[in-house]
Amino acid sequence: MNLDRPVAPSPYDLLPPVDSFTLTSTDIVDGEPIGKTHIFTGAGGENLSPQLSWSGFPPQTKGFVVTCYDPDAPTGCGFWHWLLVNLPVSVTELAQGVGAEPGTAAAGAFSVRNDFGNARYDGCAPPPADRPHRYIFAVHAIDVEELALGPDATPAYVGFNLTFHTLARATLTATYQNVG
Repeated sequence: MNLDRPVAPSPYDLLPPVDSFTLTSTDIVDGEPIGKTHIFTGAGGENLSPQLSWSGFPPQTKGFVVTCYDPDAPTGCGFWHWLLVNLPVSVTELAQGVGAEPGTAAAGAFSVRNDFGNARYDGCAPPPADRPHRYIFAVHAIDVEELALGPDATPAYVGFNLTFHTLARATLTATYQNVG
């Protein structure tokens, strides 16, 4: 199997620019490999979302959306690992493992189906022997309390809505390579 292909851009480089704020994690370091704790169970990990916290978002922020996206998946359209929508503005931190079960993030928040087909966080699982993949964890500060969509929304529809409601975005990018 030949997986040679160009390096995909970050999806956020292709959208209208927005301000940024600070995203930190006790579990991941920007630009560094992610630990086994956050790898998909089928790839030998524990499948727990990393701890995330954020600050410095615009004062007019009314809510948040948290996403994890792999632009390096050999699909032509990347791979969504997590889309946690409608977090209240009062939530500025997610503990490790939040998002595994419905209702664990905050009242009113929910995950939509990721590209594994599950409404939760599912960790890294690139093809064996492929190059390192980037996992872009993003917190989107939005100008509404809730995006007008339900748990059956697709990742593309969430992204479409985010384009019109994102005031600012904070990202951390982890990497992982399945050496096979």
